[in-house]
Amino acid sequence: MGKDSTNLEVLSTREGFNSAVRHIKKTIGIVSAAGNLGDLLFEMGDPDFSGERAALILQMFLVDKLGYKTVSTNLGDTVDDIAKLAQEFGKWKGVDLVVAYHHPEMGLLVANPKNTEELAGFGQLKKRELLVVYAGKGGAPADENCRKAAELAAALFEGARVKAPPALLKGGFVPRKLKKARPEADESPAPRRRRAAKPARASARGRGRGRKAAPAPEAQRVAAPVVAASAAPPPVSKGPVRMTPRYAVVVQNELFHNGNVEAWKRIVASYNAKYPALQVYIYYDGERILDINSLFKWGKVKHGSAIEFAVAGSEIRDVAKLQRYLAQGASHQFEAFLRGPVNNVLKLFG
Repeated sequence: MGKDSTNLEVLSTREGFNSAVRHIKKTIGIVSAAGNLGDLLFEMGDPDFSGERAALILQMFLVDKLGYKTVSTNLGDTVDDIAKLAQEFGKWKGVDLVVAYHHPEMGLLVANPKNTEELAGFGQLKKRELLVVYAGKGGAPADENCRKAAELAAALFEGARVKAPPALLKGGFVPRKLKKARPEADESPAPRRRRAAKPARASARGRGRGRKAAPAPEAQRVAAPVVAASAAPPPVSKGPVRMTPRYAVVVQNELFHNGNVEAWKRIVASYNAKYPALQVYIYYDGERILDINSLFKWGKVKHGSAIEFAVAGSEIRDVAKLQRYLAQGASHQFEAFLRGPVNNVLKLFG
């Protein structure tokens, strides 16, 4: 069977054909719309235009149709705070910019770097991951200023100090207010008001730059865990995929032992049961932890160490509550999460 016929196999069934037609209609709608492609994809929040499909749109629309200049780089270092770059990019009114980042966990992410909210959705930029900058002038032909803008933008993401030439500062490509209103409830770090004793100071590793420490455990806020019913979780509406900043939870026990591990596993399971479209990522010493049990097996996570977590997905909810529960699970009060049948999921998030 030839290559062309293999690519058309999806059209041999009604479901496949209808899916292809819907995708084509959406694609035509995108390429026919005016505005920044990063903004359009963000406002749509359509999972059909994520990952490899987003890469196809970038190539077809920005490169093939509009002739945008591109510069790619494998990042030479990890970048923790990129949202502040949006202020600088916002001054570049003479050029339209789109950035694509190949996130190691979430796949390809696309953003208008002039928009703080979109750029913050990239989270932390990891060393050696691929970043591609697209620069052009909308429907007008791209010129050498666009090439220069792409090169300077890539350098900024790499941490270099650059000065934009005057030609990039004059024009009509200004960031606009996004049309789609997104819920912001409980997306900030845990509140500062505390009822329990102050947590011990984190180690040098835990006090790393840009990390936000969790508050002290608040046992009185956590009643006896309730076993969740077997009802199906509520549907989660679609929206732009992003990742929160990493939040640090300071270990209050002398050692993050097996009881703390089991408490964390049950807390995360409860969160996933409530929000199946969201994913919790856990990090220690800068590396992602795929198995929470490994934190106990290492025997290195001791009092004052910081374990980090982040949440990824659309319409992110209850991050402050999750942070508070994880803080208690990392303390001597972890037993509150171990009550009830082992195989049942706790109902901690309503």
